[in-house]
Amino acid sequence: MNSHTQGEHGAEVNDASGAAQLDQRCINTLRTLSIDAVQKAGSGHPGTPLDAAPVAYCLWQRFLRYDPNAPDWPNRDRFVLSAGHASALLYSLLFLCSVKAGAESDDPADAKPRGQAVTMAELQRFRQAGSCCTGHPEFGAAAGVETTTGPLGQGAATSVGMAMASAWLAATYNRPGFALFDHNVYALCGDGDMMEGISSEAASLAGHLKLANLCWIYDDNHISIEGSTSITFTEDVGMRFEAYGWQVVRVADANDLDALTRSFQSFIDTDDRPTLVIVQSHIGYGAPHKQDTKEAHGEPLGIEEVRLAKEFFGFDPTVQFAVPDGVQAHFGAQFGERGASAHANWTTQFDAYRAQYPDLALQIVQMQRRALPDDWDGALPSFAADPKGIATRDASGKVLNAIAAHMPWLLGGAADLAPSTKTHLTFDFAGDLQPPSDHTDRAHAYAGRNLHFGVREHAMCAAANGLSLSKLRPFAASFFVFTDYCRGAIRLSAMMGIPVIYLWTHDSISMGEDGPTHQPIEQLASFRAMPGMVLLRPADANEVMEAWKVIMRTTDRPVSLVLTRQALPTLDRSIYASATGLARGAYVLADAADGRPDVLLLATGSEVALCVAAREELMRAGIKARVISMPSWELFERESQAYRDSVLPPAVTARVSVEAASPLGWERYVGQHGAILGMRTFGLSAPGKVVEAHFGLDAAHVVAAAKQQLARQPPTLQGARP
Repeated sequence: MNSHTQGEHGAEVNDASGAAQLDQRCINTLRTLSIDAVQKAGSGHPGTPLDAAPVAYCLWQRFLRYDPNAPDWPNRDRFVLSAGHASALLYSLLFLCSVKAGAESDDPADAKPRGQAVTMAELQRFRQAGSCCTGHPEFGAAAGVETTTGPLGQGAATSVGMAMASAWLAATYNRPGFALFDHNVYALCGDGDMMEGISSEAASLAGHLKLANLCWIYDDNHISIEGSTSITFTEDVGMRFEAYGWQVVRVADANDLDALTRSFQSFIDTDDRPTLVIVQSHIGYGAPHKQDTKEAHGEPLGIEEVRLAKEFFGFDPTVQFAVPDGVQAHFGAQFGERGASAHANWTTQFDAYRAQYPDLALQIVQMQRRALPDDWDGALPSFAADPKGIATRDASGKVLNAIAAHMPWLLGGAADLAPSTKTHLTFDFAGDLQPPSDHTDRAHAYAGRNLHFGVREHAMCAAANGLSLSKLRPFAASFFVFTDYCRGAIRLSAMMGIPVIYLWTHDSISMGEDGPTHQPIEQLASFRAMPGMVLLRPADANEVMEAWKVIMRTTDRPVSLVLTRQALPTLDRSIYASATGLARGAYVLADAADGRPDVLLLATGSEVALCVAAREELMRAGIKARVISMPSWELFERESQAYRDSVLPPAVTARVSVEAASPLGWERYVGQHGAILGMRTFGLSAPGKVVEAHFGLDAAHVVAAAKQQLARQPPTLQGARP
């Protein structure tokens, strides 16, 4: 029998009704702020913020664990807006939730106040120069933006890396009574995300790994830029994801908060697979003439349509950027208090953990600071001079294993090519990150350091971004030519300035028999053209070791290490300059006895050995040649002009560059009249030495080019002192 009196029951109804009205007021505030921001900017995407606002509200208010005062708290839930064109919705959330700017201090006692990540002034400057409210979410522009999203599918795929990181952290660092890492990862996706191939790669990987901490929300509004998705996209997405091994939950109406709540709870309650929540919605909801149209997707609604939409939502159409009384307080009372409480409990727990497990706690702190363990380089191998030498991929594998054995959060893998890229971690405790099975302990199943991405280059690189954003130190590997399959994710690594380690092998035509489809030509030039990317192409095993030192100390950008399949001579460093010169990008490897060269021979990677051989022949002909190893143009350009001139003396204009790749860019260093030996066509299917000879990439051609350079030089410039 119900014990409530009539009056009590009526009060409950009134309370419920008032709560529902407050929920709706908050949702509509998100909507109107978003459409006002787009309208004021004169560009943007209002449709998805209008239809997805209830989904975002339900998730943030009722489920997301996130302390707005500590946006970098390690165990926060992650929210990724993969449908990045709907950025106005995210910025409105960050504003209404009072998320603070700046990173959390390393010192838990530091409670210095910080301003908001997104202020009303910034929201009103949406898409304008200098505003943190950029057209698509950009990592680093505003706290609360977990990753840069733009190209559709990138955010979703990156979220898989974040979920892998959460699972790995839990398996590695959690101890009985200490659940330091148990955060969930959510990604809001649109129709375009579901169409992009990278999402299929990533979803397949997540399903295989049974990442139960991952939830994608599919805002299924059936509209893309060209119109209804019926013209291109008619598959059953839910059945596709069920085939991947996901739980699929359907919500018939995006405005049904109860159904949304049940769907997210279903995700929370599921512990053996990722979850896809498919939400049926109406793009441009509430805009009477543009709802369910392509026009709502990518252009402002227009003054009249904004007015009508605001009237539909019960807002004064004459007021822009309205925030009704009680809205921000309501976000603070739920989203804010829940996150602050969870963070405070975590901090207390971490203090106790540090007392019981000081070494593990130190690793967590170092990881968050992107610091290196004290002994990270204590077991680096050395490579003795050897004319037969070793492939730089093999040397890299030895160095990688030596470092990873001393740096517990260095982990990674290849796109089904670890045996070829030499990126398998072989020390006893490395292990494989694989899903739990009937025979494995779920708590420790994900602790392996070897990640197997399958033949999914694009998803691999996006997942590496997610791992790096979670403060792990990931590496991703493939053949160099296959970077064309994952360029979008690599580009975002550089945009975000995160230290993903890329290992690219089979770096030139010298790989031989697989032919031109597998022989990279234009890739070196394209990576050099990418802002924020450091490219390293070492010439021998000792340069490889020095390259890894540069890599591990680089924390503000990605690095691409480009390696050979074929063996390269290990240079005798008692005769030639120390490989430590690699850190400066370019250095004088061998010089004229008097330091006054007649000609400069410049090369990277495997072609450095050609220049060394050519120099010996030139010396026999009485010609003084300087060999310059140039493993990294980017590092060299950071050096002072004085240093660069000491390596490349301006007075010595007889110059030859040698690189088994596109010649694009070498004129910067050899000048308009210098000789550039490189590739101007695609390659050839034949043994490596045959291919090199066919394209004139041998010592004889280097010698001939040097002599031709000297033949055109005025006598006064030959042998000029640097």
